[in-house]
Amino acid sequence: MTHSDAHLDLRLPIGGLFTALGGVLGGFGLVTGNDASRYLKSGGINLNLWWGAALLVTGLLFLIAARRRGSGAPSA
Repeated sequence: MTHSDAHLDLRLPIGGLFTALGGVLGGFGLVTGNDASRYLKSGGINLNLWWGAALLVTGLLFLIAARRRGSGAPSA
């Protein structure tokens, strides 16, 4: 095992988690979007959809950053 193999880039599992949770939450927001009574407390805003989209975009950015890591990583 080389020195570079011992490093775990946390952006990869965190990005995967955020992407999965964002997909589930955003999907729930899409499915329940027509139920106006569900979103009365939030002023009629579908927070599930918006936060799901935010988590999905954040997770994808983490995954892209983890994938691009190889070009600037120092080799030991």
